[in-house]
Amino acid sequence: MKLYLVRHGHPNYEKDCLTELGHLHAVAAAKRLADSGIEKIYSSSCGRALETAQHTADVLGIKDIELLDFMREVRWGSRNGEEIFEHGRPWSISDKMAGENRNYFDPDWQNNEYYSNNILMDNYERMFSETDKFLAELGIVRDGLYYRVGECKHKTVALFSHAGSSSVFIARLFNLPYPFVTSAICPDYTAITVVSFDETAEGLVAPKFDIANDSRHIEGISL
Repeated sequence: MKLYLVRHGHPNYEKDCLTELGHLHAVAAAKRLADSGIEKIYSSSCGRALETAQHTADVLGIKDIELLDFMREVRWGSRNGEEIFEHGRPWSISDKMAGENRNYFDPDWQNNEYYSNNILMDNYERMFSETDKFLAELGIVRDGLYYRVGECKHKTVALFSHAGSSSVFIARLFNLPYPFVTSAICPDYTAITVVSFDETAEGLVAPKFDIANDSRHIEGISL
């Protein structure tokens, strides 16, 4: 089974929708995905992700987009409202950690000053659990660190969401620390990441990256 992870197009965050440029991004992504064999489309319930997904659904003739609340963009910031971060986004914190020569793979990363008081962590484990449930419904069951692939409902599905929430999703799939994922795979608008699971393998299997953070389809697009 193949799973396409797609970030939304350029957004108007205040109105939670795509801008005119964002719709151009989404159209380009839809054309890119036209021959992907996608059979089912899932989307974060945020407007900017759903509007992006709709363009691909229209191209593929898919009538129903299933909404996933757990893939809404992650909340980010201090629990007590203090400005403890010089930068307000997960990938900016990863860049800061790199500038300080910190190890992304520190097993205690969740307890450093950027994450220990971060509202992100309030739902981090819940998102892991919801990710497992979602995959199990597709026929991919978590067993310890890896997966058992049963009879999958679809050969290829797409999930439209956000940079932050998709990073949590990928962190769960590959057993990676969140700071590393937000640094190594920080998706541009409508960037496509493709993950595959070998349905012919016996026993436990690990997912594979086919494509990571590919946004070539929006190169040169502007208003």
